[in-house]
Amino acid sequence: MLKIRKKALDKLLAQAEKDYPYETCGLLLGRAEGDVRTVFGAYETPNANPDRKNDRYEIDPKDYMKAEDKAREFGLEIVGVYHSHPDHPDRPSQFDEERAFEGFSYIIVSVQNGKAVSYRSWELVEGKFREEPVEVFGL
Repeated sequence: MLKIRKKALDKLLAQAEKDYPYETCGLLLGRAEGDVRTVFGAYETPNANPDRKNDRYEIDPKDYMKAEDKAREFGLEIVGVYHSHPDHPDRPSQFDEERAFEGFSYIIVSVQNGKAVSYRSWELVEGKFREEPVEVFGL
């Protein structure tokens, strides 16, 4: 299960709209306890994919390290990744599944004509994505 602070969710949804028609991406900062990942912040990263920003995302390892440092400042860790699907559904592609790690949450935002219309979170279990419940809390 994924619990996410409303402020973090609002931030990543706004980023997805701002970056349209390209895929946006970033990291989810929070805490993992058992089967629950709680997100307190969204760390924006540039899409480092040089050739296919409209249908692929890539997070530069240096940006990942910066996010880890920021998380540690607040006693948190990276618990997941988010990205958008411009003019496509909020479900993972085969490419998404091949690059995922178990133990992380993956929020995918569907952006249609520049507007974030839906989002879902996924987790990799035994090599396959399954949708996980999302609970929004706080401000």
